[in-house]
Amino acid sequence: MRRARVSTVLLLLFGFAVGLRGEKPKSAPAPRVQLEATLGDSTVELSGLWKFHIGDDMAWAQPDFDDSSWGTIDLTPPAGSANPELGSSGYIPGWTANGYPKHTGFAWYRLRVNVQSSHGRLAIKMPNEVDDAYQLYVNGQLLGELGKFGEHRTTAYSTLPREFRLPRELRNGPITIAVRIYMDSASLFLTPDAGGMHEPPVLGHAGVIGTLIQMDWDNTAHVVGSGFLEMLILLLAWMVAVSLLSMDRTEPSYLWLSLVCAVTILGNGVVLIVSFVPWIALTPGIFLQSVIINPIRIGLWVIFWGYWFRISQMQWVHRIVWGLVALTMIGTAMMSAPIYGEHIPVHASVYLLPILLGLRLSFAALLCAITFRGIRKQKTEGWLALSAVVLVAVALFQVQLRLLLHIPTAFNILGFDVQLGTISTIFSLFLITVMLVRRFLQTQRIREQWKAEIEQARQIQHVLIPEHLPQTPGLAIESEYRPAREVGGDFFQILPVQEDGSVLIVVGDVTGKGLQAGMLVALIVGAIRTAVQYDSDPLILMNSLNDRLWGRGRASATCLILQICTDGRVTLANAGHLPPYLNGAEVEMGGSLPIGVVPGAEFFVSHFKLEPGDTLMLMSDGVAEAQDQEKQLFGFERIEKMLQQPISAAELASAAQDFGQEDDILVLRIQRRLQPENVPDEKRILTAM
Repeated sequence: MRRARVSTVLLLLFGFAVGLRGEKPKSAPAPRVQLEATLGDSTVELSGLWKFHIGDDMAWAQPDFDDSSWGTIDLTPPAGSANPELGSSGYIPGWTANGYPKHTGFAWYRLRVNVQSSHGRLAIKMPNEVDDAYQLYVNGQLLGELGKFGEHRTTAYSTLPREFRLPRELRNGPITIAVRIYMDSASLFLTPDAGGMHEPPVLGHAGVIGTLIQMDWDNTAHVVGSGFLEMLILLLAWMVAVSLLSMDRTEPSYLWLSLVCAVTILGNGVVLIVSFVPWIALTPGIFLQSVIINPIRIGLWVIFWGYWFRISQMQWVHRIVWGLVALTMIGTAMMSAPIYGEHIPVHASVYLLPILLGLRLSFAALLCAITFRGIRKQKTEGWLALSAVVLVAVALFQVQLRLLLHIPTAFNILGFDVQLGTISTIFSLFLITVMLVRRFLQTQRIREQWKAEIEQARQIQHVLIPEHLPQTPGLAIESEYRPAREVGGDFFQILPVQEDGSVLIVVGDVTGKGLQAGMLVALIVGAIRTAVQYDSDPLILMNSLNDRLWGRGRASATCLILQICTDGRVTLANAGHLPPYLNGAEVEMGGSLPIGVVPGAEFFVSHFKLEPGDTLMLMSDGVAEAQDQEKQLFGFERIEKMLQQPISAAELASAAQDFGQEDDILVLRIQRRLQPENVPDEKRILTAM
């Protein structure tokens, strides 16, 4: 702007001097046209020598600005030129290869074109490769931009096919095209020969330019279109994994595969968004994909295979994997925009790149170790999974395969550019989905077998534990049994002794839960029924049960055996079970071990008498160990308080269950009747007489 004002003053002074001498002033020479364009209905590439200048001044957009002192850049593609990253032909090196090797920020291109024989409205198609954001001016008028140009900050997006229509009156004659370009400092380290336009703009009939734009979009779709197919396969695999997880939450590999698919879908979505719509800025998009998503995706794949192969020490796998992920994120961030080149010196890549390569190889080594152990452990299923593991490894490490082994990783299939990683991901997900469904069906088959076995055990337990209590003269007995699972570990037996008219009552609680506990209950009940045929003494029965359980692994049980005679005398033998409550007061007993723990163990024996009307309450520890949501126990104090008043077995069991059942609940209430059954009441007989 300052140069323009000085030139104006000099011209005025010169005209004034000529007028004093009586001479006519000479007109300023017209700007030299750089390109003649005869269009008609066609187009022309604006590949001539463009005027170029670094810096930023909005006066440079005006058509009368004198750019004769500017440098030039030829936008004619050199012979045999190719994009160093994509391999596409017609690539033009940027300004860093044309005398401005370290420049970032703003720069301007200017070109004067003389348009002739144009039919209809004109438009300009901007290049598909520009570093990084640009504004297009024609005769000083802003036609449009790609990127966001703020007062203090410029945001760049991935370059997309763009056309800009000229005003209707600009059809023939000289026009001045000015392109204001901003390059982020990070691009200097991301792309070889960065800076400015890497293709020439195209000027021509608006309809033809629109056709070229459509062709560019088709080319873009062919380059990244395979990503949509990969997204579809990923979405289907995610739906399968989530469905299987909802039906079977005991298999962790379903969860981790769903996370793998979700993160990969997110990463592919970022690539597609950056490639098709200006929603995510270029630098944040690259940072999100390379620094955050890619390391997490690799870590999730390794963890998935660890769970798939059922590696026993998965906590160590998690620590190693997430440690490698964190280090990879840090290292990649140091080599990415906007940190690299601004905060991290360029020469740091000499040691950062080998470190990053070592981290990637560590992931690969860990995956190989998991696969090797999985194959050794699972045999046939492990070998079936090997092909899927190889395909996943190819997808994760295709860059290293290209750099280290020079394996081609890009192919053209039916006109679409397809990466080797995309092909590997699609086939690996297909194989993994088949294996997941196969494992799910096997698990369901085994589960159905277990259900059938548990149901059989439950039915056996119903036979062994009496639902209808036998007649016990002189006694009123109530029982309430509520297992915590389908098959419980508590048991009781009420066995009348024919020889002397007494009653044997056995209660107990075996170790463990579920099917194993149910089988142990069946063993104990069978042993009780066999032993009582030979002797009804509680201590002898307890010793017999201890002998039967000893030596059967970790089989053990607490047990309480009562023999109640017709006159109310009670003999009690206890093996680690809870003491009974007599009229609401706990019966004092000495300690003893459960049965099955020590051979020849000594068990506590006591004697007392039930008077007519006395009540004896027997229960398992499931009553006292019931817990509420705040982890408070039902406790013995609450039991004693409830027993101070008449209460049935069902009421006590319901109170504990409603409080929060954690274990099997068994309650027996035994009361000696005031009058024996089937014995005439002498007082009633005398009254009747």
